[in-house]
Amino acid sequence: MMLAEGILDLQSEIQAIRRDIHAHPELRFEEHRTAALVATKLQAWGLEVTTGIGGTGLVGTLRRGTSTRAVGLRADMDALPLQEHNTFDHASKHQGRMHACGHDGHTAMLLAGARWLSLHGGFDGIVHFIFQPAEEGGAGAQKMIDEGLFERFPCEAVFGVHNWPGSPVGTIATTPGPMMASSNEFSITIRGKGGHAALPHTSTDPVLVATHLVQALQSIITRNKKPIDSAVLSVTEIHAGDATNIIPDTATIRGTVRTFTVETLDLIESRMRQLTEQLPVAFGATGALHFHRNYPPTINDPEQAAFAASVARELVGDANVHANCEPTMGAEDFSFMLLVKPGCYLFLGNGDGSHREMGHGIGPCMLHNPSYDFNDELIPLGGSFWARLVQRFLAPA
Repeated sequence: MMLAEGILDLQSEIQAIRRDIHAHPELRFEEHRTAALVATKLQAWGLEVTTGIGGTGLVGTLRRGTSTRAVGLRADMDALPLQEHNTFDHASKHQGRMHACGHDGHTAMLLAGARWLSLHGGFDGIVHFIFQPAEEGGAGAQKMIDEGLFERFPCEAVFGVHNWPGSPVGTIATTPGPMMASSNEFSITIRGKGGHAALPHTSTDPVLVATHLVQALQSIITRNKKPIDSAVLSVTEIHAGDATNIIPDTATIRGTVRTFTVETLDLIESRMRQLTEQLPVAFGATGALHFHRNYPPTINDPEQAAFAASVARELVGDANVHANCEPTMGAEDFSFMLLVKPGCYLFLGNGDGSHREMGHGIGPCMLHNPSYDFNDELIPLGGSFWARLVQRFLAPA
């Protein structure tokens, strides 16, 4: 592994920042302490800092040389509404809040890159370090964009990184095209006619209609969508009634849809609407669909994905870089940035879980898990990746 020279000297400083952020998690759009800490560090290192973009978002800008070319590097800062099970010294000090997705580590790795570049430079141009709020369901990336992120801080391309539990430390993965899926949720209300369960012929049973509709919805995946177009339609909730001897008036179906393309998503939503409105009529009931699109698919620019993979190979070697990794049906709001700028999203292996304290089972601790902890071994690796990427992207003429 070819880490940036001297970056290990920064690890203890950045690790302390990471663990401080972990101990003081803040939910989406509430990252005031975290943003203030990041801003203070960046200013102390000589960066220009602009705060209050997208609420609690901020950008640190570092300039070297005379070129006006610019690149954007993004990290997310928010935590999850989850009770932490860890008992180590840097465990969350706030009930019901936890850094269970590693955003504290993403912030730390980007700070490591900013610190190293502020000391060593080696590039000609402008780097915008983007610290984003509210990735966890708040679409903080879109809010920053709406508030002029790329007009105020022009970038030729933008890059982001997420830690990936289960993959060995020192492995880096990306792919051209779809990297992560769109995230969408739906709610269907079936309206029938309630009555006594012993006299079903006097009622229109919405529960029966709901069971038929759940089965019919799966036909969209198997019979309407092209088999080569990946998609998931999962019904995760069915709610109806509150007594064993009463047929209720309504039944509610909820769930999620994930796709890698907007075209496939359009097809699924359209067919869901048709089935919801037409199938219940056959039973004498009615149906209404509410479909909400949360995050679009995360689609890497092929040129920037190839570039990022080449940087990763210089850092960890060809055998540890997966340049055509399998996409995941998880979602990520970095997708909004990739809609307006070419760029690439990558996964850094977070290890097998052995860095955690004992008592939480074997194997990797997956994301959004109450015993998760970011692996601090990634700090110099992530910082080196950002440093090398900037030096390559903004190489002096």
